[in-house]
Amino acid sequence: MNTFFARLAAIMLAWPLLAGAALAQQPTAATLATAKELVVLKGGNRMFEPVMIRIIEQTKAALLQTNPQLSKDLNDVGTQLRTEYLPRTGELANEAARQYAQRFSDAELKELVTFYKSPLGQKMLAQEPQVLDATFTFVEQWGPRIAEEVMNRYRAEMKKKGHDL
Repeated sequence: MNTFFARLAAIMLAWPLLAGAALAQQPTAATLATAKELVVLKGGNRMFEPVMIRIIEQTKAALLQTNPQLSKDLNDVGTQLRTEYLPRTGELANEAARQYAQRFSDAELKELVTFYKSPLGQKMLAQEPQVLDATFTFVEQWGPRIAEEVMNRYRAEMKKKGHDL
């Protein structure tokens, strides 16, 4: 499930980049607040925690490879660092809010907040993780098949040019 949340966090951060043209002016404090409400409604706070946990665990794993005898102490420090660094995920939520606020007007953000508070919006929030997880699972199976097809095509086309790959 951590993989899902890490993927979802990446999508949530990237989504504003795909959502439309940036507004020319800096967002107001009110627009930022509405955008932050949207991020919270969409579960941004929960989605960003796995990102921080992954950073801590990857760092611990790298250190563990250099000195496996330090496992217990590294685990203890990892627990301490989670407590210390998890609040910093608010920085990610704030950045996501800023990105939304730069790309959506205050009125649009309010409409989105209203939508996500509606029964359909709540259903979307409840079902979206399963939809995205199933989609990513499909992509993980689909990608290697397509990569193999592409490799075969490269080989066939290069063979036509006199190259055996």
